[in-house]
Amino acid sequence: MGLTKQYLRYVPSAVFGVIGSPKANIAYVTIRGGEKGRFVAVAACEHVFIWDVRKAEKVLILEGKKHEVTHLCPSPDGIHIAVGYEDGSVRIFSLLNGESNVSFNGHKTAVTAVQYDSLGARLVTGSRDTDVIVWDVINECGLYRLKGHKDAITQVLFLREKNLLVTSSKDSFVKWWDLDTQHCFRTMVGHRSEVWGLALLNQENRLLTGSADSELRAWDITYLDEGKEVGEPQQKKGKSLLDDEDDDGSDGGADNELEERILSCKKAGSILREGRDRVVSLMTDPKARVLLCHGTDNGLEVFSVLPEEEIQKKMDKKLKKAKKKALKAQEAGEEAVEPSVERKLSDEIFRLLTLRASAKIRSVDCLSLPGGELRLALLLQNNTVETYSLRPSDQVPAGDKTSRLTLGGHRTDARTLAFSSENTAILSASGETVKVWNRSTLQVVRTMACEYALCSLFVPGDRQIILGSKTGKLQVFELASGSLLETTDAHGGALWSMCLAPDQRGIVTGGADKTVKFWDFELVKDENSGPKRLTLKHMRTLQLDEDVLCVRFSPDHRLLAVSLLDCTVKVFYVDTLKFFLSLYGHKLPVLCMDISHDSGLIATGSADRNVKIWGLDFGDCHRSMFAHDDSVMFLQFVPKTHLFFTAGKDKKIKQWDADKFEHIQTLEGHHREVWCLAISPNGDHIVSSSHDKSLRLWDRTREPIILEEEKEMEREAEFEESMAKGDEPVVPGETAGEAAPAGKKTIETVKSAERIMEAIELYREETQKMEEHEAACKAAGKPLPPLKMNPILAAYGNISPSRYVLDVIKKVRSSELEVSLLVLPFPYVPDLLKLFNCYVQDGLDVELVCRCLFFLLRIHFGQITSNQMLLSVMDELRANTISKVKEIRDVLGFNSAGLQFLQREIENKEDVMFFADATGHFAEKKRKRKKRERAILSFA
Repeated sequence: MGLTKQYLRYVPSAVFGVIGSPKANIAYVTIRGGEKGRFVAVAACEHVFIWDVRKAEKVLILEGKKHEVTHLCPSPDGIHIAVGYEDGSVRIFSLLNGESNVSFNGHKTAVTAVQYDSLGARLVTGSRDTDVIVWDVINECGLYRLKGHKDAITQVLFLREKNLLVTSSKDSFVKWWDLDTQHCFRTMVGHRSEVWGLALLNQENRLLTGSADSELRAWDITYLDEGKEVGEPQQKKGKSLLDDEDDDGSDGGADNELEERILSCKKAGSILREGRDRVVSLMTDPKARVLLCHGTDNGLEVFSVLPEEEIQKKMDKKLKKAKKKALKAQEAGEEAVEPSVERKLSDEIFRLLTLRASAKIRSVDCLSLPGGELRLALLLQNNTVETYSLRPSDQVPAGDKTSRLTLGGHRTDARTLAFSSENTAILSASGETVKVWNRSTLQVVRTMACEYALCSLFVPGDRQIILGSKTGKLQVFELASGSLLETTDAHGGALWSMCLAPDQRGIVTGGADKTVKFWDFELVKDENSGPKRLTLKHMRTLQLDEDVLCVRFSPDHRLLAVSLLDCTVKVFYVDTLKFFLSLYGHKLPVLCMDISHDSGLIATGSADRNVKIWGLDFGDCHRSMFAHDDSVMFLQFVPKTHLFFTAGKDKKIKQWDADKFEHIQTLEGHHREVWCLAISPNGDHIVSSSHDKSLRLWDRTREPIILEEEKEMEREAEFEESMAKGDEPVVPGETAGEAAPAGKKTIETVKSAERIMEAIELYREETQKMEEHEAACKAAGKPLPPLKMNPILAAYGNISPSRYVLDVIKKVRSSELEVSLLVLPFPYVPDLLKLFNCYVQDGLDVELVCRCLFFLLRIHFGQITSNQMLLSVMDELRANTISKVKEIRDVLGFNSAGLQFLQREIENKEDVMFFADATGHFAEKKRKRKKRERAILSFA
């Protein structure tokens, strides 16, 4: 029996070349108590990079899983950052160690807006699925889901002083939500198109909205229940809050009486922007003194928002001028008119300046520093981060560029890659630059300006590189000096492909001018005295009937394969350029191809999504394989093997066996089309480039791949995905109103429910065994040998079956607990209720048990109350839970009072103020001292 072929697994090693993905926003963060305004967080595909803008280096990577990051929001305390993803999940990372311990799953599609409340205890998220969810960060669970919008959510804002939430959406509505009653009490309809941004000004008494036009609309917000706590249940006579709620957007609907009790909203005017396109983001600094607004172009408009005192001074000056004017008119004999000044929106908000960035702006963040300085961080669409410094109080404010992060990536997609002969350097070239990277450190070694590059290679010796450009030119660069040695007009159209000759003495190029040209390396001496430099000498030309898309030498230097625009591959003899074979069968042009190391096989990849493997002896097609779901963009054999990799526009890289015609593995990670890849000469490394601006490095491991296991794992993954996409469980008695449970059914919640069911079944079996053993002992009249311990309980340290059930429940993530219990079938609930009674009596995890108990009572209320056998259990639970919760509350109250007493004792003893009150107390003392000094001076 022959040995089976062994394949080795390739695994992702690193993501580099991306500075900031334009899919998400940019945010200022603070790392380990460092300087404010020095670190920014940006999305980098599925990761989050923290950059030190002063040193232009990466200081922390928050590693994601496989979905792209879509939104970032730092917590108010600066210790955590909430990250929203494309699949609708939210993870909270610690900025101290980069770890994530809290994750929320509630949205079905990408998270588009994330916001913390002022204390950082709650988090609100909006998504493309039109839902808004409020999460409890401390308890790590969802509070409720708010439904009402008809399109993607664009912005969400908590009000600082009141328990209200305001949201905007692409459905052109702005909605106000009362979080105590969890319903929408007002819908603002004054927009003709999508609302893209919100900002609260003037101590949250003014709302500014940005839409798809050049107008920023301002709304005056008046809170009408100052004497009452907002959100306190307020009912109309004979009518519930939940009756006939008008959510169609009219300002005065059926619930008008209620909304007028909370706040009134009136349009105050509008501000015209310079940009004519839609608003991309609208934000203010933390004190709401500066307003930032930008569209889809490169202009950032900075507005100043005056405080009430300055507005009043301004109005007094205007009134003074009006009075003088009226007095002069009266002296001139004109009719006396009472002077009056109308307060306009332009008196409160005026444009400071318009900053022009070097490219289109994707996102902006700002930070106020002591001394009146404003720091701005801009994430641009071309993979660049810029920071500016601005002083709004200056007479003529000007934005000074303080830093620019560009070195770590290309401005446009890298369309060609190459490895050096020693596997140590990687070449990547894009539309404007060519970069050489150190493979081990992933740092840029050289950056050189070039034309739009389509193909590249290292010259033997790795001292020079050659690029083929879109304009048909060949550019030769020297790496030591980073200089351009020469530019040669090689082709009349785009130079699509280039291949090094097997004897390493020259290259062959193919272009859109229907020619294939052969070039030899030569060393020439310039007219000026100096060392010899490399040049390319044109030797031969092969004229063809169609545009050339790809050229490849056979490793034995006998044949040349040329891919043409007519969907065929022509094979010629290298020495005589005579026609040998025509490989036809693809329905669309062949974009890539490669020849195996023994010159026996040629593999071709086409825009028709197929890969064909041909024999070079007779030109027969060995196998045609459907490789990708979109065009195959690149294909290359692993050196000295018959294994090859393909890259496609379907975001995937796949490995194939050309002998057995089998798919070996798929490398997933890119989020956009994969343009090209390069395999190192030793076959241990792969680097790939994509439209998501990232370069990815993959390493070959020693782990073997077993194809049957891989296929089984793929089937399992598909099954789990289909389970998670199944129908959402319905809570009995829950109406399809505005508020709904926050959780979402995922494969994790299904697995958690299964583990709870298995634990309950084990508890039942063990309890039955113990009862039978006791009965047998009684019948025998003597003690029998003890029962054999269940191996699972033994593995947990010989715990009791009831304690094992509690341990399983404790291991369920807090954010997934409710949905896991919701999936649980009712026959398991009576056992859980009996167990909960035991746990509460013993004082075990009373808070967790009460949370599970109340949720189960809510969703199974009808079945529990109609079950006579559970009445006694429920009665005991009621008595026990009330007494235990009271005990815990008393302990917490006692501890809190004790801590406050200790704080006062230490403050009195050392005359030191603790915690957040310290600043306020110091300011108060200073004010009283100054007042006392002034009084003494006045008497003196």
